[in-house]
Amino acid sequence: MATPLPTTLGALRASEFTPQRLARSVKDELRENLIAKLRSKETLFPGIVGYQDTVVPQIVNAVLSRHNFILLGLRGQAKSRILRSLTTLLDPATPYVAGAETRDNPYAPISKFARDLIAKMGDDTPIAWLTPDDRFVEKLATPDVTVADLVGDIDPIKAARSNQDLGSELTMHYGLLPRANRGIFAINELPDLAGKIQVALFNIMQEGDVQIKGYPVRLPLDVAIVFSANPEDYTARGKIVTPLKDRIGSEIRTHYPEDVEEGISITAQEAWSERPASNIEIPHYIRQIIEQIAFSAREDKKVDKRSGVSQRLPISTMELVLSNAERRALLHDEELVVPRVGDIYAALPGITGKIELEYEGEMRGADTVIREIIRTSVAGIFDKYFAGTDTQQIEQWFNLGGTVQLNDTQPSSGSLAELQQIQGLFEKLSPLKINGKSSPEVAVSAAEFLLEGMTAHKRISRTEERSFTAAEKKQRVDQASQYAERMREREIERDEAARNRTRRGFN
Repeated sequence: MATPLPTTLGALRASEFTPQRLARSVKDELRENLIAKLRSKETLFPGIVGYQDTVVPQIVNAVLSRHNFILLGLRGQAKSRILRSLTTLLDPATPYVAGAETRDNPYAPISKFARDLIAKMGDDTPIAWLTPDDRFVEKLATPDVTVADLVGDIDPIKAARSNQDLGSELTMHYGLLPRANRGIFAINELPDLAGKIQVALFNIMQEGDVQIKGYPVRLPLDVAIVFSANPEDYTARGKIVTPLKDRIGSEIRTHYPEDVEEGISITAQEAWSERPASNIEIPHYIRQIIEQIAFSAREDKKVDKRSGVSQRLPISTMELVLSNAERRALLHDEELVVPRVGDIYAALPGITGKIELEYEGEMRGADTVIREIIRTSVAGIFDKYFAGTDTQQIEQWFNLGGTVQLNDTQPSSGSLAELQQIQGLFEKLSPLKINGKSSPEVAVSAAEFLLEGMTAHKRISRTEERSFTAAEKKQRVDQASQYAERMREREIERDEAARNRTRRGFN
């Protein structure tokens, strides 16, 4: 049974929480606990995937150096999660003077409230405790943030109620930074802070103290300050004032997953795929296609590179794909939920909000651009499985007039019966390990992937109603339609010429 934590200053003095132990600064505490984790070979930042050999070593160096640091990266690169995970390097419990807004060290109080309380009550001074999460304070930088929000201001109402002079420390309303004393203070999107607010951070970072509203109230704060920002905004002239930049010890660059499999690991960890009352089986090629969409979008010239393509794109896409597959299973009373490539197209509403387009992309339209990206992704993953597969027999079946329709209005068993008409189709699915024992849901998903890949390579065609046809059929229909239109135009021209000749004859 764990020993109860002391609740008074006298009990604290008699405990393991000695003045020497609590005299450590936050940065020293982070450093010592990090060293202990490194020696015991513990995982430093659980849940952070893909940064073990790139970003994490730089963070370790910054903490060991006792630096304030900034994470520079595009959206969706786990910057906020990394900053929040720094709390794993803090002590499990930290005492402070109960009621003190600045979470004062009981052995070295910095606020007048705490000093007066200890002078009055002595060893009976009540002690409260902070968890690591309590010691993390986060602020999203916006242009409307004021110095009072971060540092503090005079509270005339508090002065009137306590009958104190405005210059008294007891009339101060402390901002976020004093309330983060003995903890970690994180500012997200630093360049969005107004210049005068950035200036207010100078003395805190250099000297560790703040002065409120020009009164002689100085608080020697003990706080580790960390930031995040978009690299383009951070390096843009005028966004960050130079003295503040000079006081940030380390600039650490984050990045997107380096390969598809790494991205799949992140999406599998973050996406809500374990759903109650649903038996879900996600084929690996579906995971690959969804992840490849993000990679293809990051390389597409019609997508804004400065904005980036967040890792939230494949996460939300996976959730929508599973929901569409789940809806289909519920409609047809199917026990197994297996997503298909067609479900990815149903996730378009979740993708459009995650991509910023360049001018060319905006002119073409978001839906058109995203459909092209999906087709490119399907083609790339298709080649990994079927690069050496001969699909001529399947193409011939469609060229002879065969058509097949796959949609959510029919159960998987019905779709499977329709697909079995295609000669040679299921014999080609061996790279996906599909055989006669595979469930209809799994078999239909695999067959649709093969057909979608052939469509992406323009070997067959597919309508928006998800009917697969011969590749040239639509082209022949279009050509016939254009020919008929030209004939009608020529007939109109001949009729008009005949009427003109008739009019001249009468004249």
